[in-house]
Amino acid sequence: MFDVLIVGGGAAGMSCALVLGSAQNKAFAEDKKIGIVMHQKASHLQTALFNNVLGLAPGTTGQTILDEGIEQLRSMYPDVTQIAKEKVLALIKTDDFFTVRTNKQIYNSKLVVVAVGYTNLLTIKGLEPYIEPHPRAVAEKERIWLKNTNHLITEGLYVAGTLAGWRSQFAIASGSGAQVATDILTLWNDGKDAQLHDKV
Repeated sequence: MFDVLIVGGGAAGMSCALVLGSAQNKAFAEDKKIGIVMHQKASHLQTALFNNVLGLAPGTTGQTILDEGIEQLRSMYPDVTQIAKEKVLALIKTDDFFTVRTNKQIYNSKLVVVAVGYTNLLTIKGLEPYIEPHPRAVAEKERIWLKNTNHLITEGLYVAGTLAGWRSQFAIASGSGAQVATDILTLWNDGKDAQLHDKV
């Protein structure tokens, strides 16, 4: 049983995992089991080139971020379980948790964060009731979002990144994932605001 399972290893998903992982030395998060399904096959980062992102050297590629993000998460926060080479097929809500079925396994989690792309090719069964046309994308592209309020779709189910209704911009997607992480940390901290910053 995971306390939170993130679906998607792109900018939003990995940002969410990094912030959650960084909290595992806090009393309210030390016993939490965090996982991320690292499916990245359709990430828009694969073909991205970044010249306009604060903190990234001009010329940084999205593929570099994907590769280095996996290693950063592994080396900095090894307690975060990375699930590779699996694709989520279905998400089923029960009374107290979610059952997440991939092409290889079945996982249970108290909370789920959906952080995959916003194309209309989304095929995760169980999310159909929440799918609507994307509010900020050009209509001809047929982008979608999962209807939410401040990233929360329904109790225990969050969405991050472009699928949350944000524009396809790396810094926005990353920030959306970090926002969801701090919302979850605040929930774990009995509603007291929780955010994390390492200091020199």
